[in-house]
Amino acid sequence: MSLLRVCALARCLHRRGLFERCAARVSFADCCHLCVSRSSGAVRRISVTPLQLQKRNVSFVFPKAEDGKKRVLEQSQLLDVLEARITQLQSDVVLDVQHAKVQFIKAPSAGRGGISGKGPKSTPKEKTDIPKSRQTVAKGASKSQTSRWMKKLTEEKKNKLKKQQHLELKIQKNVKEKPTAQSKASKSSLMLPGTSKKIISTTAKKTVPFNKKKRGHMTLSDEIRAAVSSTLAPAATATATAGAATAAVTAAAGRAPMPAAAMPHKVSKGKPKHAKKQVCSKEDQNQTVTDAKELAELEELEKRLNEQLNQWTSSHNPERLQEATVGTACGDIVLSICAYLEGCVFAGDIDRAHSFLLSQHRVMSRRKHLNTDIYNILMRVWAKKGTLNHIGRIFILLEEAGLKPNLGSYCAALECMGRNPNCSPKIVTRCLSQMEEDGLSVDDVFSQCVFRQDERDMVLKALRIVQPDYQPNLNVNASPCSSSLVQDFYTQRVDHQYPKLDFTREELQERFKQQLSIEQSCTVTIDSVEAVKPVTKNMAKMRKLLADQRAHWQNILLQALRESKMILANTNTKDYRLNLYPYLCLLQDSEYVDIMIQSVANMPPSGESLKVLASDLGNRVYTKYFVRQKYQSQAVEKLSNIYNDYTDLLAKDTKEYDVLPREQWCKLEMEQSSGPTLQGGEIQWPYIVTLELGTWMVDIMVKNLKINSDILNPAFDRKLIPILYHMYTFRSTRQIGFIKPHPILTQMQQDATETKLTFDSYVMPMLCPPVPWTSVKFGAYLLTPTKLMRTVEGATQHEVLLEKCQNLQPVLDSLNQLGNCAWTINKPLLDIIISIFNDRGSDKLDIPPPLSEAPQIPHFNPQDPSYTASEKAHMKKQVINAKKKCSEMHSLRMDALYKLSIANHMRDEIFWFPHNMDFRGRTYPCPPYFNHLGSDVTRAVLVFAEGKPLGPKGLDWLKIHLVNLTGLKKRSSLQGRLEYADTIMEDILDSADNPLNGKKWWMNADEPWQALACCMEISNAVRSPDPTQFISHFPVHQDGSCNGLQHYAALGRDVIGAKSVNLMPCEVPQDVYSGVAQQVEEFRARDAASGLKIAQALEGFISRKVVKQTVMTVVYGVTRYGGRLQIEKRLKEIDEFPKEHVWDASHYLVRLVFSGLKEMFTGTREIQDWLTESARLISKSGHTVEWVTPLGLPIIQPYHRTRTQMLKSTIQHINLQISHDTKQRPDTVKQKNAFPPNFIHSLDSTHMMLTSLHCYSAGLTFVSVHDCFWTHALTVDTMNKVCREQFVALHNQPILQELSNFLLYKYCAGLQTEAISKKYQEYRRLMLLIAKVPKTGDFDLEQVKESTYFFS
Repeated sequence: MSLLRVCALARCLHRRGLFERCAARVSFADCCHLCVSRSSGAVRRISVTPLQLQKRNVSFVFPKAEDGKKRVLEQSQLLDVLEARITQLQSDVVLDVQHAKVQFIKAPSAGRGGISGKGPKSTPKEKTDIPKSRQTVAKGASKSQTSRWMKKLTEEKKNKLKKQQHLELKIQKNVKEKPTAQSKASKSSLMLPGTSKKIISTTAKKTVPFNKKKRGHMTLSDEIRAAVSSTLAPAATATATAGAATAAVTAAAGRAPMPAAAMPHKVSKGKPKHAKKQVCSKEDQNQTVTDAKELAELEELEKRLNEQLNQWTSSHNPERLQEATVGTACGDIVLSICAYLEGCVFAGDIDRAHSFLLSQHRVMSRRKHLNTDIYNILMRVWAKKGTLNHIGRIFILLEEAGLKPNLGSYCAALECMGRNPNCSPKIVTRCLSQMEEDGLSVDDVFSQCVFRQDERDMVLKALRIVQPDYQPNLNVNASPCSSSLVQDFYTQRVDHQYPKLDFTREELQERFKQQLSIEQSCTVTIDSVEAVKPVTKNMAKMRKLLADQRAHWQNILLQALRESKMILANTNTKDYRLNLYPYLCLLQDSEYVDIMIQSVANMPPSGESLKVLASDLGNRVYTKYFVRQKYQSQAVEKLSNIYNDYTDLLAKDTKEYDVLPREQWCKLEMEQSSGPTLQGGEIQWPYIVTLELGTWMVDIMVKNLKINSDILNPAFDRKLIPILYHMYTFRSTRQIGFIKPHPILTQMQQDATETKLTFDSYVMPMLCPPVPWTSVKFGAYLLTPTKLMRTVEGATQHEVLLEKCQNLQPVLDSLNQLGNCAWTINKPLLDIIISIFNDRGSDKLDIPPPLSEAPQIPHFNPQDPSYTASEKAHMKKQVINAKKKCSEMHSLRMDALYKLSIANHMRDEIFWFPHNMDFRGRTYPCPPYFNHLGSDVTRAVLVFAEGKPLGPKGLDWLKIHLVNLTGLKKRSSLQGRLEYADTIMEDILDSADNPLNGKKWWMNADEPWQALACCMEISNAVRSPDPTQFISHFPVHQDGSCNGLQHYAALGRDVIGAKSVNLMPCEVPQDVYSGVAQQVEEFRARDAASGLKIAQALEGFISRKVVKQTVMTVVYGVTRYGGRLQIEKRLKEIDEFPKEHVWDASHYLVRLVFSGLKEMFTGTREIQDWLTESARLISKSGHTVEWVTPLGLPIIQPYHRTRTQMLKSTIQHINLQISHDTKQRPDTVKQKNAFPPNFIHSLDSTHMMLTSLHCYSAGLTFVSVHDCFWTHALTVDTMNKVCREQFVALHNQPILQELSNFLLYKYCAGLQTEAISKKYQEYRRLMLLIAKVPKTGDFDLEQVKESTYFFS
């Protein structure tokens, strides 16, 4: 280090001498201090001694001699420009110009970052007086330059004079005279933006001299003290100085001068709104003061909003909010840098990480992308090594970058002190005092920082050097949920009976170990259900061929991967360029190869989009890396300990608890606080990184994977041909890259009919109860990364909102309740489905047939002259259709194969589905293929693992459920459906006994497989000795009656609408679809009588089925265009309807359907229109629409104008269409069209969550498919009661008024009404619209509690 310091000192002296020699040839003009400070770091002030410079400047490198000369030349040229600019500033004619002696400051030849301090004394030659007005200084410039500048100045003066005259006329014309407001403030405070009064301040900036002690003689204590102490005051001073300089230069930038007499007419920003409006033109005043009542309403709104804004601001820390905003400004770039550095550190390439950070730090244009957390990554590395001097240097880098150290920075410093056995107490004390000055507490370090391995213990060790008895205060009580909807749920738990699982503690702990093993390997290999087929000779041959080829491909890929890595590692690229090399060192080489081989095996015959394939490959690498990080941080061992204790809450052989899973997990985590942190810490890779890595892997595969052309047919010539082809195809109007397997590979895979399928571990259901969601970043799987909220790839605005939210407890608890439901497989039904699947499938029963049943693709020679042009066109169309059909059949077949194979693999297991949600709050199971949200087939094979006796009414509910599944008695009462079930009992029993060889009654149901499963359950129950004691595992469904319209009717208290969607008690269920169809038929009959031909052609064809889809989706924002397409599709399905009338008929009917709905649901249309128009005005003002659900879940619509981003790779440049970039303006059309349906979806998810929470507290098993609720037959009545009570409780809240208040506060509070007239008019229109909540009707919500068919 001594040698390095001597070299640095010599370099500093050399730089200073070099610049002085250079300065001798330039004749310095008088230059203002502000201009130099404004030069963006190009000219730096050397204001310290060489020793001080060496102490401060950590980030410099030794430049080449040519670079030094080049920089000197550039700086001398810049000085010429600054010289001429000073001349321009001095020559302006202004009032009260304050002249001052200005010192020209020397700049270094190769400085790295501005350095503050006391400057050296200037030589007499460097001091000159500022010349008088209009006097030019051009000693260092040529005559041509002088004349050019004078010409430019003359033009500017003319323009300024014109602007000044125009401004004076406008003020005299539009503004009344007011007495000058006397102020005790300085003259500069009277100046307003727009004036050009120039004041060149002569006050020198106060500086704090550094410690004069030489760096070489500093102790470790002095070094870290200097590092920590240099992070507050200089940064704050620099920020303030920069702001002042900017303001001063702006004032001096040549704006139009204003006479003193005109100045009092300007209104300061502190004046009331009505005073500000006086600056508007007469026309604007006439528009704004037309309606006194409206204006009074507007002022009242503004007053109320400002009061709310003041209350909100006082209850929050503005600095913290600002930091959060700045932290998300650079988005993907910041994340990419973090991911790159973390990858380097994980792979052990510390030198690469360090040099990359310095390369980013040295250049201002790249330094702006750095934040404190990026510097902390390297700080943690040095903390692990116990090198305190490196920590101090990074603190200095932070100061140079103008950043403040955060909790993570101090945590790393304290950790380093804890690892250093000879650490002085003075260092720890100084660090703690700086933390206190920064407004950070030591307890915050333990409650908010993420720890890995023994970091926490080391920080604690450092603290106990100065405070031996210190114990972290971890009693961080989460803020109670603010939603009144669930306050009783959390505070009154006397009657709560939380359900237990039918497992012992040891059984659950054993299941945890199995699940941990699966997630550690990241993949699961299972038997395919096609394995039951007898193995033919050809199948065996193809399987052996494929196995041999894959072994060969693995060796080829391994060699190619290593060669490519060597090239990347040795590539002489610039340090600041992000390189893929660290991402290729995160795993073993063989693991990358396995991922590539697996993707080849899973590729469909029709190929895959390059973007989709690359993203999939990149995500698989990230998942493995994520799991490795968990093990490296030693979090897995701690997770095992906490989970083992957590099983006490769930197991049947332990005591009863009165806490929820989330609360119990948080309690256990706090009790076992030592060691690593379980939550967060791992950096999510940006989409662009996963895509680039995946594209690189695809390129390796395409270039290196080859096969012999004669492998299937020895008659062909032998040559090596690629098994994957990169080609281009069209999706709609866009050309995209495509990776397609060679037909030889496809043929081999089809003939082999392989018996094994390999899946990512997250595809499978969990073998143990999921980890409860306790925060935005922790929950669900044990190791696999999972998002709480599903978003578009790359969108981060949802996560930012969630992390700021403090009241997510009910949302998290609801997801945990849904995930804790245990499932098992209905084995008899699964065997029947597999037998049909392995036979020839069945289109009627939704079992896809094999590709052998696909239509043959016709072959013809396009060059054959015997075909006419029309025949060729026809045959080409046939080929396209046949290929499309084959592709669709393969997709459906593989989807069914995956689902059935997973079900067959889990047939003897009990399993769980962890849940998360979309950005509207709708919940989904995490496993993508096999879950209860799937098709009729997957729902039918799933039953509850826990069985409950049917009880007195359970069998009746099973019969009613069966009739519901048939779709035959939708208009009948429950009693009528029950009686119908009794009359067809013979068919029910026959279906259960002989499903494939009997009467096959079940096959005609709307949901045939669920109907068959229900038939089997009823058969077993009625044949049991006592049906009331029969243990049933079967889930019974209760479905909402057009749930979206139910929420609209409740919001608007619409009596007619409420009756149509069964919010009011009725003898028989009201069918809104039939009601709309009947109304449409009345309109049609009237038009037909008046002679309208299309109305006459539609006679007899208007049915419930024709209008159902349009009515159902109108509430979710379907447009007339979309509605017309839906009706057109239904009309085409009617064979008797004349096809030539389809177009006109669909246009006509969609108009009638919308008219009918408008008459039936007047309140609904008003609310929908209010939501739509509000969203339109909000997005027009430049904002995306946000709101908060009644349960406190924040929601933001991620629809922005699309921008394109080019990803350059060796195989292809990929053009990314990014529509979620928050820097882009909102997409107004999408924002306004999506707001009503998204708002209603957020309400139905809120209703579901409330129902799930209260069902859980009542001890019920409950799951949902959006607005369809499932439970045991025994507990249907209890669930129905809870469902209705929670719907009433939800809509008893002033939902629309609260939405209005939130939107007003979010988009209208604090806006400046003296803004440009047009924008103020838009702001006023938005405020008045949002404040005008639609009026409600007279419907009594309490009637919902008595409505039998609300959910049925």
